Amino acid sequence: MIAAASQDWLRARPRLQRRAMALGAGAAMGLGHAPYDLPFAALLALPLLFHLWQTAPGWRGAAMTGWLAGTGYFGLTLSWIVEPFLIDVARHGFMAPFALVFMATGLALFWALGFGVARRAVPHGRWAAALGLATALALSEALRAFVLTGFPWALPGYAWTGTPVAQAAALVGPHGLTALVLLLCLLPALLRPAPVLLGLGGLAALWGAGAIRLAQAPAIAPDAPAIRLVQPNASQQLKWRGDMVQVFYERQIAFTQAPAEAPLAAVIWSETAVPFLLDDRPDLQADIAAAAGPGTAAILGIRRLEGAENWYNTLAVLDAAGGTLASYDKHHLVPFGEYMPLRDRLRALGLSFLADGLVGSFSTGPGPRLLSVPGLPPFQPLICYEAIFPHQILRGPDRPDWLLQITNDAWFGSWSGPYQHLAQARMRAIEQGLPLARAANTGVSAMIDGHGRITRALPLNVAGFIDAALPPPLPPTPYARLGDAPVLAALLALLLTAALTARRRG
Repeated sequence: MIAAASQDWLRARPRLQRRAMALGAGAAMGLGHAPYDLPFAALLALPLLFHLWQTAPGWRGAAMTGWLAGTGYFGLTLSWIVEPFLIDVARHGFMAPFALVFMATGLALFWALGFGVARRAVPHGRWAAALGLATALALSEALRAFVLTGFPWALPGYAWTGTPVAQAAALVGPHGLTALVLLLCLLPALLRPAPVLLGLGGLAALWGAGAIRLAQAPAIAPDAPAIRLVQPNASQQLKWRGDMVQVFYERQIAFTQAPAEAPLAAVIWSETAVPFLLDDRPDLQADIAAAAGPGTAAILGIRRLEGAENWYNTLAVLDAAGGTLASYDKHHLVPFGEYMPLRDRLRALGLSFLADGLVGSFSTGPGPRLLSVPGLPPFQPLICYEAIFPHQILRGPDRPDWLLQITNDAWFGSWSGPYQHLAQARMRAIEQGLPLARAANTGVSAMIDGHGRITRALPLNVAGFIDAALPPPLPPTPYARLGDAPVLAALLALLLTAALTARRRG
């Protein structure tokens, strides 16, 4: 009766008011993510969206509800997207609002798809409707990881990164976690004791199970490799300025040379940490290796040029003399930020001015790889944006002992972007059961254990370094062994079950 009365009240609201509610509810869901960290806001936002979805006129109205909710959600969580355009306000500042609107409304189409499909599949019902909306939205969000090179930033499950609930990702991965929290937060919308208790009890059970898993974390061995993470705090406005390049370089050299309490296995500099190209200044590379000292691997982000125009965003490991011992080229590039999509076709059409309009456009590396360096366990490098893709972590016989992310989060500003990026790095550690070392230009540099806990960190916008012992890898998690396929298949089966149940009862 209460649910019916609530839906009657919603149906009587003016269309503009209903749309404002959907937009606001989506934004409220976004409050679960860093830096707000209010995941329980979903317990209010999702029930409201459920009733707006059920009372929308047809599947098109339901899709519009999802699109508005998604616009509010991504408008808040991706507010940092304006920051790169404010680095040079005179040239690019006018594009900032357009970028945010384009990203928010474009990614909201995935929510429109989820809401619309759920309405067509489960046009009525209670339990089946909640199950249908949760699974359809989780599946549409999973598409974001793959469509048009993928952009799985701010998945709903990531809102729980700072809580024990996130440990469920070790079992079901990010998309399974998203489906679980969506369903459990939707159940109170049914406004009956049983679903309310099931939703709240389910969250409590996930919290408790996660807390138990965290309590069982192994200690770091006394002889674990010690790693230094260097954070120069070079703001993007100053990083390449002529009078500051030497300042930041010497700062990193000084941090590298600073005494350590224990012998260091590696010193790690952030993405594009130096202004020269790989092997173009052997004297400076020798200085970096000498600053690290004998027996300490120097690892840094640097650009590399192959031929006349093939630029690469590279992670390089230097030997004792400063030569290149090993390297990795970033393979998952940022569209429009690191390369121009369809560049060759644009050139063929005579649009070279557009194809070549992106200064410093990078070429794509061959793909994920395992690096083995003397004195260190085998690791998988991740350069910046690559850490947001859970399905690109190596598995099976190529499984690394740890993950290494170098990044330049100065592009993301100082409000939400760097903290959301850090949260996603923590999720990779939880999913895989692997420690992750993170060297960030402006922060947050951190050592993260295989349960996603930060063991040591350097705050945002602080110049300095941290020395941290590398935590041990955990046994492969169920998600590390099986990947996304079983969870996505299960979600499809649940959506079909909800649809058949609703039609049978209808």
